[in-house]
Amino acid sequence: MKLSKTEEQLMQHLWKLEKAFMKDLLEQYEEPKPATTTIATLLKRMTDKGYVAYKTFGKSREYYPLIKKADYFSKHLNGLIKHFFNDSASQFASFFTKETNLSEDELKELRTIIDQQLKENKK
Repeated sequence: MKLSKTEEQLMQHLWKLEKAFMKDLLEQYEEPKPATTTIATLLKRMTDKGYVAYKTFGKSREYYPLIKKADYFSKHLNGLIKHFFNDSASQFASFFTKETNLSEDELKELRTIIDQQLKENKK
């Protein structure tokens, strides 16, 4: 199951903090801060989806992510490639390099990254 935009925003805070109590999460938001009940509802849904777990300390819960940020992003990106680019990474790369107005330096950096990955794949 995918996270909603509000759940992703909360997850970003949790990834940053690594583990957090409700008050720690609320502090991450700018004014106007969401209601405690809103955050509690989001955390419940995220726990039910298997993205978050918690340890209980008395009446308080310390939340922590069950998925790494890179793993979530990778799964999300692979889904985008599958659904919007006919499961073709090269179609995605073509779209990405043409539509994001990358500078010449950024394109060269991408080429370096790709060349490095090719070398590692040959090993």
